[in-house]
Amino acid sequence: MNILVLNGSPRPKANTKAHIEAFKEGAEAKGHSVRVFNVGNMKINGCLGCEYCHTKGDGACVQKDDMQEIYPYLANSDMVVIASPIYYWGFSGQMMSLITRFYAPGRPAADKYALFLSSGSPGVYDAPVSEYKSILKFFGATNMGIITAYGDQNQSEEKLKEFKDFGLSL
Repeated sequence: MNILVLNGSPRPKANTKAHIEAFKEGAEAKGHSVRVFNVGNMKINGCLGCEYCHTKGDGACVQKDDMQEIYPYLANSDMVVIASPIYYWGFSGQMMSLITRFYAPGRPAADKYALFLSSGSPGVYDAPVSEYKSILKFFGATNMGIITAYGDQNQSEEKLKEFKDFGLSL
């Protein structure tokens, strides 16, 4: 299976990255191909709502930024993992910009999705989980799992094992 992981954290040594690395280790051990994009450090603008992609662009976005690197993986992945820290009760701004750009191709090829969320506080997941479920419904995709972590859980051995085991379970 080709797995695309979208890391919404702008911090290179953050909890989200540790979760992704543990997941990736497990998934690759099962023979899956995992490609990670560090969205938090890429230049990706939000959707302009200009409709170029659905009128003159034949599914191509008018904006030529780092999203161009991700579109081929969206077209060829079996599974997409959205991984983001929680900033002000939602996905990181960088992740939100990327999610709005899913609009251009119409629908990513993947029919399986997973959501990894990390934060410093419990009880801040309602909005991003709701948005994730809306994405799944819109794409007609399958939820493979939602894993959350906060505070001391984030890089604990137990939590990292949960992420690795999830990768191994695919």
